[in-house]
Amino acid sequence: MVLITLLILALLFVGPLLWLIGVALKTPDELSAYPIRWLPAVFQWENFARALTMIDFWRYLTNTLELATIYASLVTVSSALVGFGFARLRGKGKQLLFLVMLSTIMLPPILTVIPTYSLFTHLQLIDSYWPWVLWGIASTPTITFLFRQHFSTIPVALEEAALLDGASYFHIFWRIFLPLSIPICVTAFILSFTWAWGDYFSQALFLSDDQATLAVAIANGYSDPTGMPFTNILAAGTLLYIVPILILFLFAQRTFVRGIVLSGLK
Repeated sequence: MVLITLLILALLFVGPLLWLIGVALKTPDELSAYPIRWLPAVFQWENFARALTMIDFWRYLTNTLELATIYASLVTVSSALVGFGFARLRGKGKQLLFLVMLSTIMLPPILTVIPTYSLFTHLQLIDSYWPWVLWGIASTPTITFLFRQHFSTIPVALEEAALLDGASYFHIFWRIFLPLSIPICVTAFILSFTWAWGDYFSQALFLSDDQATLAVAIANGYSDPTGMPFTNILAAGTLLYIVPILILFLFAQRTFVRGIVLSGLK
């Protein structure tokens, strides 16, 4: 019974991906045919070649990799630093401040769009990657929580021994705690990278066409002069779009899972 349930759930998760693959390999006539054909008569592999050439795919891919890497790297370091402060430093109001930070998770991002856009426009940071740099430096509540939970499990003896040797708290964080948190760092990087990679709204709002990312280019680029989308080409481009994320996760899945487990020990 358990195996059957797992198979059903697996099909529910994999089903949309299989449908997307089927659409990407069909001709336009097969997409509009009735009754629906689940498999194409002839696999149209050239749809993937057209997806690469109809837009400047490699330039947009480079833009997306650059933006996502910058944001994920900054979020990982800044969230680790803030999580270390909440886990190991002492001060009045620390728990209250931590609860306030966690409560911001419940704030819908759409509520801050207008003030954020007004602020970045006033600072003349539109059409650049600076918004993602500032967001990265500011850390995120979810990643900070992961680091805080993990840092709380590290024995106090390590910290006390380093303090007796004259080390500063930043030295303790950088030379002791961070090297012990590689799985958490990998988890934080993957989560942040995936968010930046898959974000469409912010990138469409803050970036110009020259700096546009792959999400924006795919959403707007595969259409005819009247604006009607080429559904099969759009599906092929979408599959190519998710390949880097799948590769990243496949190579780092063990460390990713270990990081989630370690962050939940306490």
